[in-house]
This record gives sequence, structure tokens and C-alpha cells, in this order.
Amino acid sequence: MNSPTPAYTERIQVVDALRGFAIVAILLLHNLEHFDVWYLPEGFPTWLVCLDKGIWNTMFFLFSGKAYGIFAVLFGFTFYIMQHNQAKKGKDFRLRFAWRLLLLLGFGIINSAFYQGDILTIYALLGFTLIPVARLNNKAVLITACILIFQPWEWGKFLIALTHPAQDLADPASWVYFGKMNEYISGNSFIQTVVGNLTNGKAGVYLWTWEAGRVFQTPGLFMLGMLLGRTGKFLPSPENNSFWTNTLLISSVVFVPLYLLSLGLTPENIPNEAMLRPLTLIIKSWSNIAFMTVLIAGFVLFFQRKRVQTVLNVFSVLGKMSLSNYIIQSILGATIYYGFGLGLYRLTGASMCLIIGLALLILQWYFCKYWQKTHRYGPLEGIWHKLTWLNSEK
Repeated sequence: MNSPTPAYTERIQVVDALRGFAIVAILLLHNLEHFDVWYLPEGFPTWLVCLDKGIWNTMFFLFSGKAYGIFAVLFGFTFYIMQHNQAKKGKDFRLRFAWRLLLLLGFGIINSAFYQGDILTIYALLGFTLIPVARLNNKAVLITACILIFQPWEWGKFLIALTHPAQDLADPASWVYFGKMNEYISGNSFIQTVVGNLTNGKAGVYLWTWEAGRVFQTPGLFMLGMLLGRTGKFLPSPENNSFWTNTLLISSVVFVPLYLLSLGLTPENIPNEAMLRPLTLIIKSWSNIAFMTVLIAGFVLFFQRKRVQTVLNVFSVLGKMSLSNYIIQSILGATIYYGFGLGLYRLTGASMCLIIGLALLILQWYFCKYWQKTHRYGPLEGIWHKLTWLNSEK
């Protein structure tokens, strides 16, 4: 591996804070979506409808596809840290990492029982892509990541559409499953909700993950995170500040035309749906990655300023317990919005959902603060840690 070996002797605050920031964004978006109950209450006054629409559009512009991307980058970064620490002791982490992914799959299945949109099972399965590239040099990893983010499958579909423009496309397969969601999520049976989430719901989510190009994009982001770990880009230094400044400028410049281009991808401009679908996915995924990079670079740079760091470091309390917080928010969200619980999906628009989400965040923050006074790991992080290093001297 032709890469520097930065010293990671303690937790990196900016990474914890950035992970917490992503958790906050994910929780707020999940609340706006009623945790997958797609229902728009009626009878609201015009001013509230306008406010709800503004909040929805703003939040999804800022975080949809970006918060998940940040989480994916940091997943790859964490893999590198663990791999690097084991390599210093002369140990190969890859087999243990495979076991760790199986444990994550178990956590994801539990989470999926409450919230079918869970990403833990997806990360657990796609995380295996890190194992074959773990010992490749930086250039090889970067090329592999770029190929995946390039969305080769979608480009193949686009090229086929150019030569066979008269294709009759069916609706995405996930729509069939998503159309059945409200049958069990809005019902008052907890058992039916769990069964529906784990069967119909997971099938729909896995199909959507493929249809949205994330089966390629996610491993690519994992690998970019691993490279950031290898090159020590999250460690404070003038050189790294220069790297993040350049990254912020470049990603900002790249995002603008990609976003404007995505707005122009409409049936009116491209009437051939076989060409429009893959091209829309490609451009939107690239646009999201560009804006995600803006968020990461901007966050890291602001974190270097002492006064701002004090504010941003509030997120680190949540970031240190990201697994626990992610699953807790699913349980709370399902209880608040689903039919077996309070059923608030019937009454809440984006404005009220945002307030509920912020209230849940405050509760989770205080819980994390209290827990971390006496525990090194969060409740689920502690279990994951112990089981990961079972029968090992670390």
C-alpha cells in the first residue's frame, strides 16, 4: 500500500461531529417522511401548506442523498482506522471485519422491524466490497471508487437506449412493494407492521437501492472514506486545510451545473424515457455527491475555527453513539407516526414533523450526554464492540 500512515492515537473530534451532523440530518428527513408513511394531511390553511412545502423542499435539497453519503464516507473511514490499528500489531483485520458486518446485519434486521427504510443492512452487505480493495494502493482504490460512482450500469442502459430508442419501459419494480406499505404501517397491529416491514418493506427497499444506483455509489463512497483515512485528511494541519479549501471550491463549482442540468432533465426536454431514466439517475447522483462534498469540506474547515468548533462539537455527542441513535430514532419514529402507536402521520405536515424531530434530537442528545459520563461506548456500540472482538486480544 503506497500511502502514508498517519497516527490515529485518539478519537478525531471532527469525524465524531460530522457523523453526528449526518445523524441529525437523517433523523429530520425521516420525520418529514413520517418514517415512510407517505401521507399528506388535508384541511390545513394555505399559509401552513406553503410553509410545509418550503420546509420540505429546503430540507430535501440540503440533505436528501447527502446525509446518507456523509455516513457512507465515514463508514469507509472507520474501516480504515480499525484496519490500520490491527495492521500495526501485525494482524489482518479483513476476516474480523466480515464478522463485524454480519453483526451489523443483525442490528439492521432489528431496526428494519421498526423502519423498513433502514440502511444498516445495506451497509452490512455492501461493506464486503471493502475487503478485496483493503490492500490495494491508493491509486487503484481511487480508480475503483470513481468507476463505481460513474454509475457504469446506468451508462450501459443509456447507450442501449441510444441504439434501441423504442423501448417500452415498465414501472420500477419497487413501486409494487411501496404501494403496499400503508396496508400494514397505517394499521393498528404492531405484529403486522413488523412482518410487513421485514418482508414486503425490505424487498421494496432493496429493489429501490438497486434502482437508485446506490449499489454502485455506496461502495464508491466507502472507498473514498477509506482513502481519506489513509491520507490523514481529517487530521488538523495547514496542508489538510488547503486540501479541504480546494475541495470546497471545486465541489461548489461542479455542483452548480450538475444541479441545473438535473432540473432540465424532464420528459419535455428528453421525451425518450429509456434515455431519461438512467441519465436522470446519473446526473442527480453526481449532483448529490458534489453537494455532499461541499457539506463535508465546509464542516471540516469551520471546525478548525475555535469559536465555531464549540458549536459544531455539539454534534459529536450524537456522533459517538451513531448506531444507538439511528436505531432509537427508528423505534421512536415508528411509535409516534405509525398506526400501532400514536398515528400522528394523519395530523402532521412538514412543519410539525420538523418540530417533533428537533424535540427527539434534544432528548437523544441529553441521553447521549448522560450515558457518556459513565460509558466509553453507546449501549449498542458496546455490544457491537464486544462481539466484534470476541475471542481476540485486539
